[in-house]
Amino acid sequence: MTVTKMSWRPQYRSSKFRNVYGKVANREHCFDGIPITKNVHDNHFCAVNARFLAIVTESAGGGSFLVIPLEQTGRIEPNYPKVCGHQGNVLDIKWNPFIDNIIASCSEDTSVRIWEIPEGGLKRNMTEALLELHGHSRRVGLVEWHPTTNNILFSAGYDYKVLIWNLDVGEPVKMIDCHSDVILCMSFNTDGSLLATTCKDKKLRVIEPRSGHVLQEASCKNHRVNRVVFLGNMKRLLTTGVSRWNTRQIALWDQEDLSMPLIEEEIDGLSGLLFPFYDADTHMLYLAGKGDGNIRYYEISTEKPYLSYLMEFRSPAPQKGLGVMPKHGLDVSACEVFRFYKLVTLKGLIEPISMIVPRRSDSYQEDIYPMTPGTEPALTPDEWLGGINRDPVLMSLKEGYKKSSKMVFKAPIKEKKSVVVNGIDLLENVPPRTENELLRMFFRQQDEIRRLKEELAQKDIRIRQLQLELKNLRNSPKNC
Repeated sequence: MTVTKMSWRPQYRSSKFRNVYGKVANREHCFDGIPITKNVHDNHFCAVNARFLAIVTESAGGGSFLVIPLEQTGRIEPNYPKVCGHQGNVLDIKWNPFIDNIIASCSEDTSVRIWEIPEGGLKRNMTEALLELHGHSRRVGLVEWHPTTNNILFSAGYDYKVLIWNLDVGEPVKMIDCHSDVILCMSFNTDGSLLATTCKDKKLRVIEPRSGHVLQEASCKNHRVNRVVFLGNMKRLLTTGVSRWNTRQIALWDQEDLSMPLIEEEIDGLSGLLFPFYDADTHMLYLAGKGDGNIRYYEISTEKPYLSYLMEFRSPAPQKGLGVMPKHGLDVSACEVFRFYKLVTLKGLIEPISMIVPRRSDSYQEDIYPMTPGTEPALTPDEWLGGINRDPVLMSLKEGYKKSSKMVFKAPIKEKKSVVVNGIDLLENVPPRTENELLRMFFRQQDEIRRLKEELAQKDIRIRQLQLELKNLRNSPKNC
């Protein structure tokens, strides 16, 4: 006869992240007096790394963003210098994961630009980009750096195309043209060999980026997808979206079979977009609604029920967007496992929120800080474009988490020419789609006409001078 021992363990899953809590920085450690953009585009308008905070601002004429060194907290002067080279609103900004002072921006002016921020931040307005990338025929809504390869950048435009840029040559090298509407979100798996996208055509796609082949596709009729995120190496995807009853929900998918979600979970009946953030080191998922003040967090596992609710950070101030600090910028001595930078538009305030695991010991907590992707690329652009995949180069947060990257960005020397990708010239005869584009094109042409007229006038003067010289030569008595 076998005796079954009763387990003394409680029924809930024991988890070291069960008591994680959110801690808002003191007012003097916030960034105040910032004219945060009023643009309604569904992006975060904020990017952060271990050295700088960048925020898209409200500005008259063209688009601009602020770049503030992290230690420069408190009130920001109204005339603080900006990065302001775009001719249209800036829609997205992202820091290069391997070079701290390089940032990419994209805009309604159809361009993507690469900027180099000087040591210690800006001393004057910056209008000249290191690189101007032209290839989209309509405004560009998203930019994403490749997670393991240096100098490979993805951009998604309102022309429904994703362009892959090799910044070593400053040109688009691939075009992904499988979407039939505006692309809402892009996410990479850990080694960057797969790209997941959500689109206004209500489809979730998993794409092999180098060939542009769609490997998996889901038509989400019951769950209108908005945002997608790869869940590390779990071979899972998580999407946020809206149910047919207009409630906010999340869905978990097997990346190799998108025929049906593994689970769908209703969150609430609010209307703001749900932004998902996933931390592959702790397997924690954070959900933050646009216009909400709270951030829910869950733990994700490979077995059922897959998703375990942990807790909720609550705040009365609504968030417009959230920046996330990379792992190597966290304070490990305070057991900080995640840090948000919350945009509070009404107050012109950026508020750091630290997610902390309560621990009594002051020593380094190995179990909550596994080896994590660092600041060194695993591949060169040519290697990745040639078909090689490699996992990120990992670093320990115990030893060198303040180590800065030795890499520098060298901009290629470019001549003006046509941009041909997949046999299509992306810059040739692109008709303007909006009144703004039409006006910009008109002013550009006016400038060009003015320049050509001046050139013509100069040449006329030169011709007259040469004619006079010729006349003088003819009339002068010949030397015998």
